[in-house]
Amino acid sequence: MTMLNRKKLELLTIKKLIKEYSFLEDYFKDNLINIENKQDLTLIQLLDSIDKIEKEENTIDDNQIIENIIDYTNQMIEFLGMEDNKVKTLTIYPGYNKYGEKENYDKIDVHAGEIICIVGPTGSGKSRLLADIEWAAQGDTPTKRIIHIDNNPVDIANRFSAGNKLVAQLSQNMNFVMDLTVYEFLKLHAQSRMVENDEEIVEKIIIKANELAGEKFTRDTPITSLSGGQSRALMIADTAILSSSPIVLIDEIENAGIDRKKALELLVGEEKIVIMATHDPILALMGNKRIVINNGGIAKIIDVTEKERSILSELEKLDKIMQDMRNKLRYGKEITLDKQYKLKKILGGINMHEGCSGKFESGKQIVDKLRMMGFERQAMPLPVQIDCECSESFIMETFESKCPHCGMVYGVTPCHAFDKNNIMAAGKDY
Repeated sequence: MTMLNRKKLELLTIKKLIKEYSFLEDYFKDNLINIENKQDLTLIQLLDSIDKIEKEENTIDDNQIIENIIDYTNQMIEFLGMEDNKVKTLTIYPGYNKYGEKENYDKIDVHAGEIICIVGPTGSGKSRLLADIEWAAQGDTPTKRIIHIDNNPVDIANRFSAGNKLVAQLSQNMNFVMDLTVYEFLKLHAQSRMVENDEEIVEKIIIKANELAGEKFTRDTPITSLSGGQSRALMIADTAILSSSPIVLIDEIENAGIDRKKALELLVGEEKIVIMATHDPILALMGNKRIVINNGGIAKIIDVTEKERSILSELEKLDKIMQDMRNKLRYGKEITLDKQYKLKKILGGINMHEGCSGKFESGKQIVDKLRMMGFERQAMPLPVQIDCECSESFIMETFESKCPHCGMVYGVTPCHAFDKNNIMAAGKDY
């Protein structure tokens, strides 16, 4: 929805004005402006048609009414977040790492429809970069980075506007507190955005969300009873289809329990800029670039090559087998040796795992290898119970896991994940 100006106001009929800015109908009633049988007139023509005596009785000032309608309309557009909010380019200018060293790049341009992945060890500063983008940093954050939108600095009004947010963020944890059904929640959002076909939009969001979620839900499901994965699926679909925010930030979508590939395709299909922090090689290879974070700063910018993308199909085969195994576990089905053998065969054929099948002298070597390959947070083919050195037990679900009782870190490579004896301890809080 575009902002209203005097020229546009002079050209549009009352009928067209109300169709584009539906809240103006109430404005005319509240201000005693009779539009009955006059909707084919422009506002200027309508005001000219009002008798001079009637104007004096109702204290109608033509110029004042025109200015008031323009101001009211534009304030409502901003308040409701309905302004056309397209962004062609987001630019990141260098700041400083945690040692005060300037980041070594000129600028990073991200274009609409692109996916940019932020990678790096835990605690390296990925979330800080997401925060800089979310708040459109202007050299006023700890990193001193500067963010430009379409080659211009972002002014204070747009940075801190509650109704016209440039950025939507999907965090790892989402909890609803409103006592509404899925349908009621989406209907409320659609009505607040004053979309014309709200029923159609709500149904589309529910259908898309169920395509992403592992476990289906209905329009009558209370939002407070949605699982973490269902909540994220719902909000991703809502963000893609209904949100006006042109930039979407995602923090570790791989932990959401959803179809992450479909989620990205949905967001990118709406011509949004998608920037996500991830440890997932599949997601990283689906992106256009990787921003590597180390010591709180951007250490490297990598364009995804065709050579790297050639690995993607093999990784997706592996991922499908692991997803099938997880679904069998969820629904109480037997995991067959045949599937495990097929998984081993695929793992052995991926160049990215060169050295995975080698000998490791310590748990630290295994964990270092996992982190280097980006597999530390990938799910095990089968969860394993670990009897920790602290005499407590826990379930190891990812190739690198930490004992929740004492902090001991354990690791196993994908090639060796089928034998519990291959799991080794790397040290506490390693």
